[in-house]
Amino acid sequence: MSYQLPKFLRFIFGKNILWQKPTEQKSIYLTFDDGPIPEVTPQLLDLLEVENIRATFFCVGQNVERYPKLFEEIKRRGHRVGNHTFNHLKGFKTNLNTYIDNVKKADKLIKSDLFRPPHGQITCRKIRALQTDFQIVMWDLISCDYDNSLSAEKILQNIKKYSSNGSIVVFHDSIKAQKNMFAALPDAIKFWKSEGYVFETL
Repeated sequence: MSYQLPKFLRFIFGKNILWQKPTEQKSIYLTFDDGPIPEVTPQLLDLLEVENIRATFFCVGQNVERYPKLFEEIKRRGHRVGNHTFNHLKGFKTNLNTYIDNVKKADKLIKSDLFRPPHGQITCRKIRALQTDFQIVMWDLISCDYDNSLSAEKILQNIKKYSSNGSIVVFHDSIKAQKNMFAALPDAIKFWKSEGYVFETL
C-alpha cells in the first residue's frame, strides 16, 4: 500500500504539477475526491463546519450535474472546488481527445482552475494539453480510505507518519470510502491540530 508516490515520479511528471505546498506556518491541505453525493457530502460538510476547516473538493462533473444544490452548498460553506473529470476517467486507458473533452465538459459545471486526475493517472501529453488552463494537483499523502481491508487505526497511523508542512492530503467523498473516512478523519484532524497545523484551501 503506497501512501506517498515515489519522488522520482514527481520528476518524471515535471514541475507543473502541485504535490505539496509548504508555507511559513505549518499547513495541511485537506482534499476530498469524487463527490458530491447526498449519502456522504452533507455529513462531511457538517464535520468540517464544526472543526472550522475549509477544504478543497475535487468534484466529478456527473455528480455535480445530478446534485447541483449540494455542489453549491460546498461553495457556500467556504470550500474550494476542483475538476475531477466528468465521468471519473482513468487517464491511462482513455485517449487524449476523449479525456480532454471530458475535462472540458466538467469545467462547464465546476468552473475551477484546479484539476486532479482520477486515480492519479495522467500522461505527459495530457499534462501538456491541460496545464495552460489548469493547475494540476496530485498529493503528498493519500489516506487510502477507499481500501476496506485497512482499519481506521492503520490509516491514522500512516497519516501521523507521513504528514508534513504543506502536505496535500486525499480523502474521498464517496460511498465506498465513507466508513473509513468518517472513522479516521476526526482523529486525524485532532492530531494535526495538536501538532500545530492550520488548514488551508488550495
